[in-house]
Amino acid sequence: MNNIVLIGFMGSGKTTFGRWLKINKKYGFCDTDQYIEKQQQKKIKEIFADDGEKAFRDMETQALKELIGTLENTVISVGGGLPVRKENTRLLKELGTVVYLKTSAEVLLKRLKSDKDRPLLAGGNIKEKIESLMQAREDIYLAAADIVIDTDNLSFEEMFNIIKGADKNEIFSN
Repeated sequence: MNNIVLIGFMGSGKTTFGRWLKINKKYGFCDTDQYIEKQQQKKIKEIFADDGEKAFRDMETQALKELIGTLENTVISVGGGLPVRKENTRLLKELGTVVYLKTSAEVLLKRLKSDKDRPLLAGGNIKEKIESLMQAREDIYLAAADIVIDTDNLSFEEMFNIIKGADKNEIFSN
């Protein structure tokens, strides 16, 4: 199995890096949020509003089950909250090598401060929400990851070289 599964906080660059890998390294690409939106024929924001977070999390788990065994040489970008469900950690590892794109709160705040499509960041102090969610998820991301990359000052090429040269359970920072 030669898939790369990208996990990390919203805004960490999972989708952008995944698309870069598709174009520059000839991987297939699958974004689980886009996969769910296509199936449900509505945006994640609408799913949260209409059906609630639990229903969306169920959809994420189902999407992983559907993707296992169907993808090869593909980068799979997953939603920031997907690894929180314990069952999903096992499914992620079945899907491929799990890479945690670790990004600082400062960088995330710059990227997310004007984003209106993130239901979990809507309303209130975005900085506090980011820091609170990051703190709640950090150990979960670390436990799910085979490789951890501190992305703040790395190019996509450097990140790719780390993934290709890494032994599982390594942490890389700049």
